[in-house]
Amino acid sequence: MPKRPATVRARGLGAELRELREQSRLTTREVAKRLGWSASTVSRTETGQRNISSEDVAALLALYGVTGEERDRLLALARKANQPGWWETHDPGLPSQLTALIGFESQATRIIDMQLALIPGLLQTPEYTRSVMERTGVPDHEIEARVATRMGRQVIFSRPSPPEYLAIIDEAALRRPIGGRTVMLEQLGRLMQTTEHSYVSVQVIPYDRGAHAGLNGSFVMLEFATAPRIVHLEHKRSSLFLDEPEDVSPFTASVDTLRDMALDPAKSAEFIASIASDYES
Repeated sequence: MPKRPATVRARGLGAELRELREQSRLTTREVAKRLGWSASTVSRTETGQRNISSEDVAALLALYGVTGEERDRLLALARKANQPGWWETHDPGLPSQLTALIGFESQATRIIDMQLALIPGLLQTPEYTRSVMERTGVPDHEIEARVATRMGRQVIFSRPSPPEYLAIIDEAALRRPIGGRTVMLEQLGRLMQTTEHSYVSVQVIPYDRGAHAGLNGSFVMLEFATAPRIVHLEHKRSSLFLDEPEDVSPFTASVDTLRDMALDPAKSAEFIASIASDYES
């Protein structure tokens, strides 16, 4: 069975424990020696790759001299760090990498979605999603469940503090008439409607801007309050998460370049409206 990627909660807890260790001026080897652990156990705890009990966290906090409300907060976080969310129990047929992505989306403070050929999933209408799946080989008996799952992911925008969301979309995604004119008109209308929210920005890269840094492939970057950012790459039969700084940094640089090349949000909204007019005629 493939290893499930670390939950964001576990990664966030690990990041805080690492910071406390560094403030205590202790190395992983010194912590391991005092607690009777291995250095690799300490390291995996700090990266969220190890299921950690509240008892283990209590031992670390005692070593680092953490008491009172801060201790209670971190112990509460430890008890929740590895609990499954609805995305991990709702449908056992969901690909493991998809369940991980949904988990990461639910905890992200900022999401950047660069798309070449499709409207970003978090901004899709049900009809658009269904049309994509019908044409990309998803078995008929799985389509409705997949559509429901994608719509369920969009609930992150309804939470009290939604993530900041930036979609960078190539013009090709707007021009391809997926599902026909009626579906595309509704989809572009939804796209313009979402940009009215302060936490959503859409920037379009028109054809006339020529080649750009996103042509190597679509990607999603997720940022978190207490954990390192990650990049999600998706292909037809597989997907991949990148979290090593040297792997993520080229995508961070690409985002800056792409934002400079794309139309600003206001002009992008006008551009989308003009394409919608083309579909109407």
